[in-house]
Amino acid sequence: MKTAAVRHALAPASAPRRLLLAGLALAALAAVWPTARAQSGEVRIAHIHSKTGPLEAYGKQSALGFRMGLEYATGGTMMVAGKKITLIERDDQGKPDVGKSLLAAAYGDDKADIAVGPTSSGVALAMLPVAEEYKKILLVEPAVADSITGDKWNKYIFRTGRNSSQDAISNAVALDKPGTTIATLAQDYAFGRDGVKAFKDAVKKAKIVHEEYLPTTTTDFTAGAQRLIDKLKDQPGRKVIFIIWAGAGNPFKIADLDLKRYGIEIATGGNILPAMAAYKAFPGMEGATYYYFGLPKNPVNEWLVANHYKREKTPPDFFTAGGMSAAIAVVEALKRTGGDTTTAKLIKTMEGMSFDTPKGKMTFRPEDHQAMQSMYHFRIKVDPAFAWGVPELIREIKPEEMAVPIRNQR
Repeated sequence: MKTAAVRHALAPASAPRRLLLAGLALAALAAVWPTARAQSGEVRIAHIHSKTGPLEAYGKQSALGFRMGLEYATGGTMMVAGKKITLIERDDQGKPDVGKSLLAAAYGDDKADIAVGPTSSGVALAMLPVAEEYKKILLVEPAVADSITGDKWNKYIFRTGRNSSQDAISNAVALDKPGTTIATLAQDYAFGRDGVKAFKDAVKKAKIVHEEYLPTTTTDFTAGAQRLIDKLKDQPGRKVIFIIWAGAGNPFKIADLDLKRYGIEIATGGNILPAMAAYKAFPGMEGATYYYFGLPKNPVNEWLVANHYKREKTPPDFFTAGGMSAAIAVVEALKRTGGDTTTAKLIKTMEGMSFDTPKGKMTFRPEDHQAMQSMYHFRIKVDPAFAWGVPELIREIKPEEMAVPIRNQR
């Protein structure tokens, strides 16, 4: 048995030693933690989109396409560079404040390495500063407004979805001819206003005489249509109302006002299949579209069409292809980084990166991270076998044919 003097002599020496060892252990853990996090065995992806709200149909397509894209790009393993992909899905309800808070929670609480979405341009604009605050990538799909990769852009923003200028330039191919007078009808928010601005910038030969903006909740288009008619009816030559519309409401009801009596045509871009049911009333109508399942001819689209028919008993729709493209872009970037999710590494890898999608090859333009991609000039055909107006391909408009402006003043 130790004497009291011996016990007293040992005690002061052992307590500091224990504290010292504990401190060294904590310091070692703190030093290792960032590396352990960076080299963890999973990649966490947050997909924030409209599961509910006015763009619910678009959001559901995007979500399905994203999941199918992950499956395709990983060969069904849901693994990339030896890491498990964990997908976190959140509903922004089409509300900017909800989307903003969800993105902050995804980066902060859910520890998402990268985020994808949202569906609405208004929500996207609210989310952009959050990506900059957390210094993490937000891959925008399918929100369209030019300002997302324009004056509101920051270096953490990439976009696989097309922008308003790509829509506008491709649609100008069909409409921008001498002797044509155009009035526009669009929704009164970022998507509609950016779309019209880009369309006006793209039109060089035709004349635009009026811009009509209506609330996103509009169901009665009579007053707006009358203003459009009044501006066009006495114009010489070809007269066209160009419609830019998303979500609920059917602006094609304006045809009920007997536009043909005034020699006025309707034109528009592509849309989801249910919305294109209205196109059956306008055989021969021309426009340009981002995607229609029967237009692109490539192995990725063949896989998407075959597997979508097999599982859903329907063809893939407009935003399904977009969701798949976003997933392929994420996986391709991670393959190239060897699974490294460090933001600086991802940005360096993704700038100028090309990848195959259902639309063919896309390339992230280094200047503003907008995906350069093909668009499709179509003419509507009525086919009794389909519930919608069928877009027949006039020609594919290649990325190099479209002088898409760089609007971010980088």
